[in-house]
Amino acid sequence: MASDATTWWKDWRFAAAVLAACLYWAVLLLVQGRPPDWGWPLRAPRMALYAVLLYPVVEELVFRGLLQDLASRHLRAWRLGPLSHANVYTSVLFAAAHFINHPPVWAAAVFVPSLVFGYFKDRTGGLAAPIALHIWYNAGYFWLFTTA
Repeated sequence: MASDATTWWKDWRFAAAVLAACLYWAVLLLVQGRPPDWGWPLRAPRMALYAVLLYPVVEELVFRGLLQDLASRHLRAWRLGPLSHANVYTSVLFAAAHFINHPPVWAAAVFVPSLVFGYFKDRTGGLAAPIALHIWYNAGYFWLFTTA
């Protein structure tokens, strides 16, 4: 655990991950090629709350809290730069799970953010940072790419 689980929000890497989301959204906007529907959260508040708050918490509990911990304990350890084997395996599963409800390109696009969430799980040892980042990434993604 390289960072104190209670001060993750002070870590410059966390700030970089927050800013990276903005860059990620900009790239996705260019790929999509249509303007966002800025008002959808007001027209579909329940959907917005589920997508921005409920899903990130549940997904982080399952993928980082359960699966990443299991992979870390039970699979042969290796690293890909700053990424643990458990993070990479979990991120593959996370992206695969998104193929159920998303078009293939959008489902595959969650792989990189998942690596970011898993990195902070490894770095802090807790779920607060990955949950906060997941909420942030989902907030921007759903606000920019969803229509009611």
